[in-house]
Amino acid sequence: MEKSTYIGLFLGLIAVGLGMVLKGASIATLANPAAILIIFVGTAASLFIGFPTSEIKRIPALIKVIFTEQKLVSKRELIDQFMSWASIARREGLLALENTSDEIEDEFLRNGMKMIIDGGEPEFVRDVLNEEIYAIEERHASGAQIFSQAGTYAPTLGVLGAVVGLIAALGNLSDIDVLGHSIAAAFVATLMGIFSGYVLWHPFANKLKRKSKREIEIKKIMVEGLLSIQAGVSPAAIEQKLLVYIPLHERMAERAEEKEANAQAREGVGVNG
Repeated sequence: MEKSTYIGLFLGLIAVGLGMVLKGASIATLANPAAILIIFVGTAASLFIGFPTSEIKRIPALIKVIFTEQKLVSKRELIDQFMSWASIARREGLLALENTSDEIEDEFLRNGMKMIIDGGEPEFVRDVLNEEIYAIEERHASGAQIFSQAGTYAPTLGVLGAVVGLIAALGNLSDIDVLGHSIAAAFVATLMGIFSGYVLWHPFANKLKRKSKREIEIKKIMVEGLLSIQAGVSPAAIEQKLLVYIPLHERMAERAEEKEANAQAREGVGVNG
């Protein structure tokens, strides 16, 4: 479960609902079938017009990604794994990793490992893996664009809904009570359009982009790690090369933990001695 998505939705609903109450507006006014129809069905219609059916079919899967926690191997664990494989390869040769490749769960990493074991040229391996990364990026970008476009359409449809409501309101100029109610109902569509666009659709698109970025970073580490093993680079050099993908503050925190652990170990040896 992606907790941040649920927390954001909860806070968004609380902000609008509580804000309406504090402003003296009735939450019951949100139960406006016409506004809901114009905003949500209108947004769906715009997406169907703007995107092919093959991409529209992905929306349920994309929503699942937004509400599900991303499970990726940590960068540190991945680097340690490549160091271990590099030690085996330098000691016994690349063929010694053949049994290991069958145990790799990540399909991208498994295919890359098989290519270097089979003796593929480094440039060929890099090109194939980078092309796959590019394809993944394109697929992720098209998914995020669906929600980004929805976030663009919804507020404008909110204005359209308000105009439709005002047209209906102008037909009741003789009845002040009905006129006031009609004007209030007209702006419900604007509220829904802005809320759905800037609290739902645009943030959904951003979440997909951020998740994609993290996944692509992991894939790039895999490419560099595989090519380094193929080139016979030492484990220490691989670690140094791949650590650039870990933010500096995380590296510094890791070093501080190592120093503290080493200090505690020395103290323990001193006491036992």
